[in-house]
Amino acid sequence: SLPSHSPSFSSPVSQFARVWIPDADEVWKSAELTKNYKHGDSTLHLTLEDGMVSPYSDIEHKLDDKTKNLPHLRNPDILVGENDLTALSYLHEPAVLHNLKVRFTDSKLIYTYCGIVLVAINPYENLPIYGSDIINAYSGQNMGDMDPHIFAVAEEAYKQMARDERNQSIIVSGESGAGKTVSAKYAMRYFATVSGAATEANVEEKVLASNPIMEAIGNAKTTRNDNSSRFGKYIEIGFDKRYRIIGANMRTYLLEKSRVVFQADEERNYHIFYQLCASSHLPEFKNLKLGSADVFHCTNQGRNPVIDGVDDAKEMCTTQHAFSLLGINELNQKGLFQVLAAILHLGNVEIKDRDSDSSIIPPNNRHLTVFCELMGVTYQDMSHWLCHKKLKTAQETYIKPIPRLQASNARDALAKHIYAKVFNWIVDHVNKSLRATVKQHSFIGVLDIYGFETFEINSFEQFCINYANEKLQQQFNMHVFKLEQEEYLKEQIPWTLIDFYDNQPCINLIEAKMGVLDLLDEECKMPKGSDDSWAQKLYNTHLKTCSLFEKPRMSNKAFIIQHFADKVQYQCDGFLEKNKDTVNEEQINVLKASKLDLLVELFQDEEKVTSPTGTAPGGRTRLSVKPKEVRSGASSKEHKKTVGCQFRNSLAMLMETLNATTPHYVRCIKPNDLKFPFTFDPKRAVQQLRACGVLETIRISAAGFPSRWTYQEFFSRYRVLMKQKDVLSDRRLTCRNVLEKLVQDQDKYQFGKTKIFFRAGQVAYLEKLRADKLRKACVRIQKTIRCWLVRKKYLRKKHAAITIQRYTRGHQARCLVKYMRQTLAAITIQKFQRMCVQRKVYLQKQAAALVMQTILRAYMARQKYQGLLRNHKAVFIQKHVRGWLARQRYKRSLRAIVYLQCCIRRMKAKKELKKLKIEARSVEHFKKLNVGMENKIMQLQRKLDEQAKDNRVTSERLNCLETSHAVESEKLKVEVSKLKGIEEEAKNNANRVTSLLEQLERLRKELTTTQKEKKTIEDWATKYRDEMEKMVAELKQQNGLLKTEKDDLNRMIKEQSQQMTEKMTRALAEETQQLESDLNEERSRYQNLLTEHLRLEERYDDLKEEITLSVSVPKPGHRRTDSTHSSNGSECTYNSEFAESEESSRHGEDVTRGMDTSLTLKLQKRVTELEQEKSSLRNELENKEDQFQRARVRDDEEHKKSRGAELEYESLKRQELDSENKKLKHDLTAMRQSLLGNAGAGAGAPGSPPYKVLMDQLNSSCEELEVRKEEVLILRSQLVSQKEAMQHKETMTEPVHYAEDVHKMKDSGAITQAYLGLKETNRSPRFLRKPLENDSNLLSPSPPLRLLEGQMQQQRRSYDNEVEVLRGELQSVKEENNRQQQLLAQNLQLPPEARIEASLQHEITRLTNENLDLMEQLEKQDKTIRKLKKQLKVFSKKIGEMGGKEGDTISPGQMVEETVRPVNIPRREKDFQGMLEYKKEDELKLVKNLILELKPRGVAVNLIPGLPAYILFMCLRHADYVNDDQKVRTLLTSTINSIKKILKLLLYLCSNTKRGDDFETVSFWLSNTCRFLHCLKQYSGDESFMKHNTPKQNDHCLSNFDLAEYRQVLSDLAIQIYQQLIKCMENILQPMIVSGMLEHETIQGVSGVKPTGLRKRTSSIADEGTYTLESILRQLSAFHSTMCQHGTDPELIKQVVKQQFYIIGAVTLNNLLLRKDMCSWSKGMQIRYNVSQLEEWLRDKSLMLCGAKETLEPLIQAAQLLQVKKKTDEDAEAICSMCNSLSTSQVSNHSSLFCSCTKPIRALSTTHTRLRDRCETPQLLMDTKIIYPVTFPFNPSSLALETIQIPGSLNLAFLTRV
Repeated sequence: SLPSHSPSFSSPVSQFARVWIPDADEVWKSAELTKNYKHGDSTLHLTLEDGMVSPYSDIEHKLDDKTKNLPHLRNPDILVGENDLTALSYLHEPAVLHNLKVRFTDSKLIYTYCGIVLVAINPYENLPIYGSDIINAYSGQNMGDMDPHIFAVAEEAYKQMARDERNQSIIVSGESGAGKTVSAKYAMRYFATVSGAATEANVEEKVLASNPIMEAIGNAKTTRNDNSSRFGKYIEIGFDKRYRIIGANMRTYLLEKSRVVFQADEERNYHIFYQLCASSHLPEFKNLKLGSADVFHCTNQGRNPVIDGVDDAKEMCTTQHAFSLLGINELNQKGLFQVLAAILHLGNVEIKDRDSDSSIIPPNNRHLTVFCELMGVTYQDMSHWLCHKKLKTAQETYIKPIPRLQASNARDALAKHIYAKVFNWIVDHVNKSLRATVKQHSFIGVLDIYGFETFEINSFEQFCINYANEKLQQQFNMHVFKLEQEEYLKEQIPWTLIDFYDNQPCINLIEAKMGVLDLLDEECKMPKGSDDSWAQKLYNTHLKTCSLFEKPRMSNKAFIIQHFADKVQYQCDGFLEKNKDTVNEEQINVLKASKLDLLVELFQDEEKVTSPTGTAPGGRTRLSVKPKEVRSGASSKEHKKTVGCQFRNSLAMLMETLNATTPHYVRCIKPNDLKFPFTFDPKRAVQQLRACGVLETIRISAAGFPSRWTYQEFFSRYRVLMKQKDVLSDRRLTCRNVLEKLVQDQDKYQFGKTKIFFRAGQVAYLEKLRADKLRKACVRIQKTIRCWLVRKKYLRKKHAAITIQRYTRGHQARCLVKYMRQTLAAITIQKFQRMCVQRKVYLQKQAAALVMQTILRAYMARQKYQGLLRNHKAVFIQKHVRGWLARQRYKRSLRAIVYLQCCIRRMKAKKELKKLKIEARSVEHFKKLNVGMENKIMQLQRKLDEQAKDNRVTSERLNCLETSHAVESEKLKVEVSKLKGIEEEAKNNANRVTSLLEQLERLRKELTTTQKEKKTIEDWATKYRDEMEKMVAELKQQNGLLKTEKDDLNRMIKEQSQQMTEKMTRALAEETQQLESDLNEERSRYQNLLTEHLRLEERYDDLKEEITLSVSVPKPGHRRTDSTHSSNGSECTYNSEFAESEESSRHGEDVTRGMDTSLTLKLQKRVTELEQEKSSLRNELENKEDQFQRARVRDDEEHKKSRGAELEYESLKRQELDSENKKLKHDLTAMRQSLLGNAGAGAGAPGSPPYKVLMDQLNSSCEELEVRKEEVLILRSQLVSQKEAMQHKETMTEPVHYAEDVHKMKDSGAITQAYLGLKETNRSPRFLRKPLENDSNLLSPSPPLRLLEGQMQQQRRSYDNEVEVLRGELQSVKEENNRQQQLLAQNLQLPPEARIEASLQHEITRLTNENLDLMEQLEKQDKTIRKLKKQLKVFSKKIGEMGGKEGDTISPGQMVEETVRPVNIPRREKDFQGMLEYKKEDELKLVKNLILELKPRGVAVNLIPGLPAYILFMCLRHADYVNDDQKVRTLLTSTINSIKKILKLLLYLCSNTKRGDDFETVSFWLSNTCRFLHCLKQYSGDESFMKHNTPKQNDHCLSNFDLAEYRQVLSDLAIQIYQQLIKCMENILQPMIVSGMLEHETIQGVSGVKPTGLRKRTSSIADEGTYTLESILRQLSAFHSTMCQHGTDPELIKQVVKQQFYIIGAVTLNNLLLRKDMCSWSKGMQIRYNVSQLEEWLRDKSLMLCGAKETLEPLIQAAQLLQVKKKTDEDAEAICSMCNSLSTSQVSNHSSLFCSCTKPIRALSTTHTRLRDRCETPQLLMDTKIIYPVTFPFNPSSLALETIQIPGSLNLAFLTRV
């Protein structure tokens, strides 16, 4: 342990001082003095804190009688849990141990700094602190700014490598199970992530892929660790000049070969053997003849072959996969597995005694047979040399048998030797796969080596390990001492030599001459050397001369060495054998003769020379092949180097490498041996701390000035100890004056240039003074506050008492008045109530009497009436019944008589019928009848005629008689009716008298009955009324209840409906939010894919450039320019490169003539290439002509048919156009008539000169239109007829034939001229590119050749299109025919009804399809008509303009008889159409001046926003107007490529330099790209985009081309620019965020600065150059103003601001989660204030609704979490509800950090339990790389295109306004 020393106190140790006392169980315990200590006292009276028996127990601690040293003092609470142990005021062992324990167990923090050392404690639990988000958080940060982490050490090494141009090394040490390998692996992963290795050769992935292999062959289970590395390794990770990983190399040290043949209890052999045994059942391992691991001697000695939770078979698959990844093929894998399986079988070979001096292997040994089969050697040779050895003398060679023990040792040595060879072979192949392909610029080495080891039995391996740790500790001490010295010299502090432990004597004891290793090598050379004799030599040499060497009392075969960490006793048994590492050469020769190629490869280097830097067996050896003339003796001598010698040499090489690098130290600590998570064993921890050098670092720091403060930090912390007069403007002088007053001893501190250095304990003393001062201030504040609170409470009570009295008296008075009023009211109520009762009784009696009388009289009248009614009805019934009976009797008699008559007549008829039938059967009867039949017929005819005459006469007579009879009968009927009426009237009168008398009597009786019934009814009515009144009362009561229930139900229904409405609204909102989130995710996914696509494109371009540079490397002295680039790219790229070459030649004055010559040669070469291309095109053209002629013969007839249909279709189109033209003419005539009809006064009225001029212009334009139309029709008809005559034979020939064809026409003259003019117009050179200036005419063929090529290509394309169309139509007709035939065949098989139905269905389908086709054709024709209408309008306007120009020359004064002078008339401004015309050859100049060389700052300040976009669109409009698709395509392509080029250049400059105008440029082109995209939408002609257009803007819409695809390309380009804008903005904001939001104290004095250690943090005081919150706000305002100046869309600005605030919130929160020092209540208040300032900025910019505030919600909740109460379960519930934007891991981590900074929190566990139910990702940090998906809402412009003026500063004079 460290020597105790009495710290200096400014005052004697007083009561309540806190100290550390030794303890056997816990190493150190905390205690507190109960009495003051006086000088000379031998005991201290203490009270233990956190005692096991009771919380506080009093003890007496005796001081050492000799030294009288006082116990170590405890540090103040503010320093407990510090990140850096050197920041502790009292630096000693108990303080270090307690600080580590607090951080590990309470805060769950496994990393702690100790000066330059990172202490890493194994948590035995997976922690979420190694993700890519954590790597990004530590990348680029200073080591002291973040909490301790392995990533911080890796970042420091990477940064120093890049800054200092010096190689680095990270030394990871610790005992087995401490986590060395994991720490090294995470360090390598960090390098691979931050250096961009993912885009290179995936070296990190290969290194990680080597881990399963190295763990399988080099790791084993021990009693301390299930996966212990039994070798050391040093991995060099190589970097190029850009500090990207390019390769790696691995060195290994001291493989534990003895484990192959021996394992202790509860331990295992290397994992690979158990993996092979577990996979022995697989087919590929059947030939190995393996079984369970319990069968083999090499794997069953530990008696525990299984590791819990490890599947060896699955691990074997992982190992095989890793072999494949590293390029080891299946054949080599199979060979390796054969060799390893052979080792297992070799261990089972049994050797028996033949006699005392010889041994034998039983014949046909199964395991030896398998061994020989697997190794490809003979059984006889191997069995012989396992039991014999060859002895060589000077003259002879002897073969001598060996005893069984020696034979067994030789067998084991052979097994170890084979395994070592396999290990070396695998390491070499791993290095081959990791070897860099390019030159290495620098490297970072990661050393994963065993720590100091001491066991009950320590052998040769432990000796070598501790020897290596002695060397590393010496290097570590020297480095720490050097750093301390450099710090003191830098600060100009007087340097005094610090005494530190130097372990050079121990190293000399081991490696010096006649040291342990030297004596061991000497003993190994002795013929009969033994371990005992070597031990005696050690005793004789060092026992009396070296104090570090001791001899055990009870043993003569052991020795003790005092190492830097502890005393270790080594057993001498086996030292010589392990150091020799001898193997029988004859056995090796047998293996060399093997048939297995891999085995021969393993042993082919046996004769090669091992370099002096070779490692121990199992380590990596560097081999060099000597020339053939080297003597074999020398080689053999070198080969016989001992293991100790080899290890010493490799260790020396390692130390040389480490001394040449800047080391970084990671000390891994194993907290307990039971592998419990977050369990701290102080005994085990302090052993390792002493062994790994951490306490030595503490001691060196404590010997000097361990506490260091800058002047500003000291002033901010201890300002409270100063008076106002002590504060000066000079901080250094102020601190000096204060310290001289506070600390009297000048030796306790020193003033440096920038820091104040304090001795140990002085910071604690200052903290005590500060705490006392603050305590006094707090007492005074508490006194005042309590007085104020008590007085306020008294006044409140007094006021309450008076108020209560006032209200009580008022209440009593009101009660008395109320009583008097109630008494008077009661008397009045009684009076009126009694009167009401009496009156009610009287009225009831009177009403009852009246009701009774009424009912009685009514009853009597009803009874009399009922009697009369019954008598009348009885008489009526009797009368009708008697009449009915008489009628029934008469009807029965009549029916009987009729029936008798019928029966008699039927009988007579039957007889007559029978007689007639008999007569008819006789022939004679027929003859008689026929005799005289004709005469009779004649007679009958005459009779009929006569009778007919008689009948006519009779009928006439009868008619006369009937007429007269009818008249007489009518008269008689009238008389009879009169008589009957008189008779009936008499009878009625008689009956009426009788009936009236009867009715009178009956009424009298009914009256009597009615009176009786009335009385009864009145009684019943009274009773009924009473019952009804009761029922009504009950119903009213029930109605009231129902109303109440109804109201309740209505209320419930309303509540339920409201709840349902709210629920539906909430569900709808959630669904909408889900849909929006899905949309945003989809948009984000698309934009991420777009970003990845662009990144791959950039990568592709970079690779292409690299390949180009590698292929064509410029000669020395020749400066390559852009003009030397290859011209095989696109035309646009070539033009842009040529423009760049022109620019470079224009600006460069030192270009030599040699470069002009090379340029000329290049151009001539290009002309030659173009000529070759032209000849190849001609050959291709001839081939096409031949093919065309052959195809023409085959398709002639089909073409005629299709051509006829096409002509018919064209004639129809002409007719439609004619009709449309006539209609337009008719409309124009109607308009004229309406204008003439609506005559009015003024200059514009008909008849006025302007009106007549306008009419003349219209007439002339119409006439011109008619003439042009007729010419077009004539030309079209002539061309069609000529085409039909030529039969398409001369289509593909030279353009000269067109003139010949025209001259062959019948109609010459005007037709010929018109045709030639049309042809020249269509092929005018103005559509071709003009030759470039200077020598550019050599780069392109002559215009006639280009013209011919263009014509031929156009004709060929048109022909190919026609052929394809005809073939498609023919194919469709064939398909239709086949389908019809199939349908016909199917219909013939159907029955007739089904056939008819099927035919009808088919016909309906056909007609439907035809209708659909006709509808589509109709729609197409409508579109064509609309398009032609637009073109007609355009032509009309142009003709009108032409007429207007002619009208200007024709004076309208002819009608007014006055000449008009053009000079005197003010000319009207030309009506521009908002288009810009440019020539094809000026396109490159347009792009160059408008995009490539444009300065955004001048455009944004002086011109309208988006001017470049408007100019480009106006040029595009003109290309669309002239229907030039090539011009449209090239303009859009050039624009997009030029913008991309600017972005790529900015990205390159941003990555290599720090330019301030990047954001401005990117913002400018984002605004212009969006404006160009909006213009394409606004003028696309789509109705959805034309809603906000003016009529003039609608006229400016594009008429010929649909640019929807280019809109998508521009949208993708805008997304790319937006993402680059965000990255540029993030690069600017990133350095400001942490300093301005967290470290800078916006509210001064709220939080003080804590003392820091060696790893200094960034100061929170606003020094010069430090970023503050104001810096962030100024930068945000600059961003906003820049975007507004550029005319960026407001919605896009909102999205940018939202992204800015997300980055600010995410970076701030991530740093807050990773920095324990920031987790305090005062820091929470600072953060909330800063957030409020950001919100105020949003409010000032009117951006509160853009969603930026919501992105700060996690940060706000984290700040609130720092300030909220955390004591009860209610507080835990409030935390869970408040932190809905924070994840569970964030809340838990934040709470844990806060808890470790303050006191333990009771509600913390409750919070963690409730947060576990959340379903969310366990991510700790926010992803700062997220970019929200961007949208570009359509924003139409109200600016009229025709009003835009082009400034001269843009150099666009070649543009012409149209």
